Amino acid sequence: MTTSIGIAAVDRAELRTRISEKYRDVAMNPELGFHFHTGAPLARMLGYPEDIVASLPEGTVASFAGTGNPFLFGDLRQGETVADIGCGAGFDTLIAARQVGPDGSILAVDMTAEMRAKTRAGAEALGLSNVDVREGFAESLPAADAVADVVISNGVINLCPDKQAVFREMYRVLKPGGRIQVGDILVHREVPQDARDDIDLWSG
Repeated sequence: MTTSIGIAAVDRAELRTRISEKYRDVAMNPELGFHFHTGAPLARMLGYPEDIVASLPEGTVASFAGTGNPFLFGDLRQGETVADIGCGAGFDTLIAARQVGPDGSILAVDMTAEMRAKTRAGAEALGLSNVDVREGFAESLPAADAVADVVISNGVINLCPDKQAVFREMYRVLKPGGRIQVGDILVHREVPQDARDDIDLWSG
């Protein structure tokens, strides 16, 4: 349990379990409906081009649950190495893999097995051989130092109590001069500590 000032005092293992259970449902049963937007309607809301969304596997799109669009900061470049933190069903992973081309590579990391399986299935369906899917957490990425030209992430940092640890890991895996393209939730007001410490608010 973390008790540092400003960091939520929640049991990290329990929080990860609850979040994984939620996103397992998004992966396996996207038609259920959730308290957040999903699928193609969400992609349209976030500014993804219709032709790109239509070119992705149906299952990938159905389980998309991001909060932003990391590609609004610009397309990736041919040959780049990209780390996708919290890849989910692979929506952004597959877009990135196409943008960097066969000479580039994508390291896609997620803690939920069903989401990782969907990412692998999507890459296989599109014939993409440059996607490496690994189990891991945003606070401790399964990657060596200075391996990525770009780190992308979509709707994951807001689910992590220790955000400084996440950004330290991003910095660690980035090459010198690398860049971050993140879509996420930004809170403009101070969140009371008792709310930060309420695991039901994090996982619900």
